[in-house]
Amino acid sequence: MTSPLQSLVKSGTKLWLDSIDPKLVALSKEQGATGATSNPIIVANILKTGQLDAEMRRLRSEGKSPEDIAWTLTDQLVTAAERVFLPVYEQTQGNDGFVSFEVDPLLEDPKLGPPHLERVKKYIELGTFWAKGHPNRMIKVPATAAGIDALEGLVSAGVNVNVTLIFSQRQYEAARDAVWRGMQKHPNLKRCKTVYSIFVSRLDVYTEEQVPSLGAEAQGWVGIVNAKRIWKLNQEFWKDKGLALQQEMIFASTGTKKPSDPKWKYVAAFAGSDIETNPPETNEAVAQSGQTFTRQIDQLPPASVLQAIDQHVNFQKLEEFLMADGIKKFAEPQKALLELISSK
Repeated sequence: MTSPLQSLVKSGTKLWLDSIDPKLVALSKEQGATGATSNPIIVANILKTGQLDAEMRRLRSEGKSPEDIAWTLTDQLVTAAERVFLPVYEQTQGNDGFVSFEVDPLLEDPKLGPPHLERVKKYIELGTFWAKGHPNRMIKVPATAAGIDALEGLVSAGVNVNVTLIFSQRQYEAARDAVWRGMQKHPNLKRCKTVYSIFVSRLDVYTEEQVPSLGAEAQGWVGIVNAKRIWKLNQEFWKDKGLALQQEMIFASTGTKKPSDPKWKYVAAFAGSDIETNPPETNEAVAQSGQTFTRQIDQLPPASVLQAIDQHVNFQKLEEFLMADGIKKFAEPQKALLELISSK
């Protein structure tokens, strides 16, 4: 009998775990996951368990700073996950089996971050450094002004990138076009893989709080509709480029925020294509749901819902609001990670 997670994978979805906890990585691979993503919150949650305390003490005895320890442990955890998914990478000839490594989020800190051009330079330097020697590592860069301006240099250097913190079509198109320019100089296009992480649930939280004029019928649909429209644009853009590997969307922020919503609401909506990065608790809810997931990625809600969204939602304001909030959520966890290491 096919399990819910197996049916999701069978529908055409690539399942990536939103964690690099070694135990969860092993479990998720057994359940059908073919990749993983990381960020400072994930690393901090692993450190809170105490499983790396001995390694932290060793690094501290060598005179390493909290920042050095943070990046050393992140690198170790991501590398361990890469080993788990390397067979997938090899079997798919570089089309799957990746683990994302997030470049220093403090580059985007409004107070501590350097000027724009220096940020761009640092993204390229750090991305190239952390990618070296890791064939199935993706460098995660945010779709900020500096992140987008760094993409051409990263891709032309042969770095596989995961463009994250995308909320709008404008961000997606700017990132994609920068990647395409970089591909014109790529050393080996047969090994060029990029993905675009479109955030979903945060949009529905935003419209419920900030767009009361959007009727009840359309509330809860904005994140899904926005992501599906961008998915279609991405499909159309790459179909005639003659690349060996798929350049895909990642449907991120797939955990539901409303208690009344089924925990697999967003998982079901995007079934059938590209990649979903699900938190462990979402995967657990899916596994216990008893649902059979079928292709829904190209299904949109009724025309009345689409018309309401287009009439009432200003996506420029939505992007500005969510990016301001997103950058804060992007940088603050890195500070918390450093404080956690210092306290330990």
